[in-house]
Amino acid sequence: MDENTSNCSLPYEKDKIPLMTVYTIAIIIGVPANLITIVLTFQQVQRKNVLGIYLLSLSLCDMMYLCTLPLWLVYVYYEHFWIWSDMACKITGYVFFNNMYISIFLLCCISADRYMAVAYSLESRGIRQQKLSGLITCFICIAVAITHSPVFIMDEGKTNQNHHKCFEPRNSTAKVAGFNYARVCVGFLIPLGILIYTNRGILANIQASSGLQKHQKLKIKYLVRAVIILFSVCFAPYHIILLLRAMMFHVLSNDNDSCNFERTIYLPYTCFLGLSTINSALNPILYVLASDNIRKELRRGLSSIRSRTSSQHRVTDSSLPKQHCSKNSLDSTPSRENNSS
Repeated sequence: MDENTSNCSLPYEKDKIPLMTVYTIAIIIGVPANLITIVLTFQQVQRKNVLGIYLLSLSLCDMMYLCTLPLWLVYVYYEHFWIWSDMACKITGYVFFNNMYISIFLLCCISADRYMAVAYSLESRGIRQQKLSGLITCFICIAVAITHSPVFIMDEGKTNQNHHKCFEPRNSTAKVAGFNYARVCVGFLIPLGILIYTNRGILANIQASSGLQKHQKLKIKYLVRAVIILFSVCFAPYHIILLLRAMMFHVLSNDNDSCNFERTIYLPYTCFLGLSTINSALNPILYVLASDNIRKELRRGLSSIRSRTSSQHRVTDSSLPKQHCSKNSLDSTPSRENNSS
């Protein structure tokens, strides 16, 4: 598509209500949930929990991702009119997409670590170390950050040239199409394969275990299914649209056909992109708060708060002046008055 595609008007007003609804729900649920899990997983890291490194990194990543949503809310509210600078658009888009894929790769690390702990509990003792998990997390962050650095030179981030539009799905080029192919393959298909393989391995080993009761196996079975379903529902629709747009770049050569295609696919594209944000809101519930160790930590913290509050009430009550109104003291008053008279 050439520059004439920029004259193609897209239905920006149609996604206003669904996007604002999804972003608001993600913020309301995700921000407090991730704040709680950051505190809880940090305590697990202090206790030398290997999985805690990945869970803490995931919560921090999701929190940064959710912090970009207020800017997108304002953008959508003004019907896709970016009121800030070009650099603000590029930084917001960079953080948004960066943390989306860092989160995806961290989910793979969590599933792989759990699989190693279950399937190779003895053999993995020398491998599952906090230092190694920290290095893997740093490598993921650096690799994703470098991969998304072209965001700063893409025309989609130049709001003045795009009539104050910020990373809208149009003006597709060979560079953008190639970038979308890479995102679909490396950022979705490979992680999905890892999640399916590792979680099926976890489920097979758990079902074969004689040390777990039936209700415990059933709980793990539902949790494994929930992991795959949540990942697929949140990320599959968006990446299918990305793949379709990349493929149609090679098929459509006529500007009118390209415009009609972009208009048709625009609403699904933006809604599915909004759907991907739900993953960051539900990750703390599914991965962190579903953990027995984390729930014990949460109960311990809540009981500590309750005991501290009750002790403060006792201290406050004991500091108040006490008045004893016994029958003898009341009776003695008139007698003194009679004596004085």
